[in-house]
Amino acid sequence: MIIVIGSVLAKKETFDELLELSLEHSRRSRTEPGCLAHRLHRDCENPMLLTFVEEWTAPAALAAHFKVPASRAFVKAAQAMAAGPPKMNVYEACPHKIQ
Repeated sequence: MIIVIGSVLAKKETFDELLELSLEHSRRSRTEPGCLAHRLHRDCENPMLLTFVEEWTAPAALAAHFKVPASRAFVKAAQAMAAGPPKMNVYEACPHKIQ
């Protein structure tokens, strides 16, 4: 399983538009092959910070997601509305049952 944690800090004047675009991006991404989860969160201590938590079945599914024209358009728009460069970390995880 591939886990992606990404974040973008909005400017006060762009927050509402960035939030709407981010929600659309998450909803669309959930329909893509290999997407197990795509969630958007707003930080409780810094309400201008949006964080994405994604789960993908395999690296190939994530790579295909990055090639979707709507995903590329979202990244470009988010960068233009952000107070700084968006951040993203990608992890490979193995599910483990705790007993």
